[in-house]
Amino acid sequence: MAASFAISDDMQRRTRKECGFDKAEADLPTFAKSFKPSSPTLSAKGKLGDILSYLGSRNPLPRQVAADDTVWLLDNTAYKNPQTGKWEAEFVSAVFDQEASSRLVDAVTSVAKKLDLGKNDASYATIEERIQPFIQDIRPGTQVKVLQAGSNLLKLGPGGRNGISSDVKSAEKTADHPEIAATFAQVPNGANGVLMMKTFFAEPEGWSVISDIDDTIKVTMTSDPIGILRSTFIDTPQPCPGMPELYKYIVSLIQDTSPFFYLSASPYNLYPFLRDFRERYYPHGTIVLRDSSWMSLPGLLSSVTLGTEQYKTDRMTKIHEWFPKRKFICIGDSTQADPESYGNMYRKYPGWVKLILIRKVTDIAALGIEAKNEPERFEKAFKDVPRERWHVFEDAAECKAIIQKMVASES
Repeated sequence: MAASFAISDDMQRRTRKECGFDKAEADLPTFAKSFKPSSPTLSAKGKLGDILSYLGSRNPLPRQVAADDTVWLLDNTAYKNPQTGKWEAEFVSAVFDQEASSRLVDAVTSVAKKLDLGKNDASYATIEERIQPFIQDIRPGTQVKVLQAGSNLLKLGPGGRNGISSDVKSAEKTADHPEIAATFAQVPNGANGVLMMKTFFAEPEGWSVISDIDDTIKVTMTSDPIGILRSTFIDTPQPCPGMPELYKYIVSLIQDTSPFFYLSASPYNLYPFLRDFRERYYPHGTIVLRDSSWMSLPGLLSSVTLGTEQYKTDRMTKIHEWFPKRKFICIGDSTQADPESYGNMYRKYPGWVKLILIRKVTDIAALGIEAKNEPERFEKAFKDVPRERWHVFEDAAECKAIIQKMVASES
């Protein structure tokens, strides 16, 4: 597996060099600040809370959500604990300040400059709206109280230094909607954000899908820094051709009770943006994103171009822990490390991955690294994977017969 990481990392470094990622990142601002307990702007209580936030979930005196906070609750998938037989799920929340202060002007101006926008361009308003999550101050050490399934009171966090908390908690179903249960944040008036999340309940066995997002189901141009900025901050998000129809077809074959996981190297800052896109075009599912670029515009570019194989392999290992007996269809594209990541998982857990589909992004030659689409790359990535278990495609429609055959053979 280490050799695979080295190959994909080398390809990513070449892409970054040939496409000018380092230069693009150097021209973008970062707004992360050090939370110094000695800061004169903090009260004694604030200084103590700041120090304790380093303890993450072990913080004995968590901060509570305030009226001027933004809170995000992320959709998740519940699984049955094999020891207890009870439902549980990983609940993820994020908390930050609603205000972006003077940073907003600097951030919008820097992106507009990279995209060569005129001062009166109408796109400024769109950039301003979408850039907010990248410049809001993080609220570390905050605990979020939620009500799950109408009666299950949970305390999430407190979050760590990045403002994010991740907790495995018990999950309860509701009688009227046994497959999906809603969770609502219990926050004071004035607090905003994504205050409702959905938990999808998935039995231990059956089919499931792991899907990449960028350039697999959504046009992102991940091999081009300017393309990433434009598709993220200006363009109306567009689905990749034929992919919504393909996913609808998959659902018709494997039933609505099959969980979808949308595993992306994009940063958590984009969660509301990507959630809205998913709800518009694709089946409900858990969106799994990186947490490494809060308050950093350069972090957006590095997140999708550095260490993606190791990150995705790590997250898929966690999904395997939750659902070791399910049969998985893995769908990705050729711009990042999806072939290598999925190949690793096939070899690591024999019989778990039943089919791998890789979308061949055909405009890649114009962006520098033609080797990403060379047959030799896929042969190396899928070494020891039977040929009938993986397929590289340009037209999504050609995957339907392949999926139908695989599902029928595994029934």
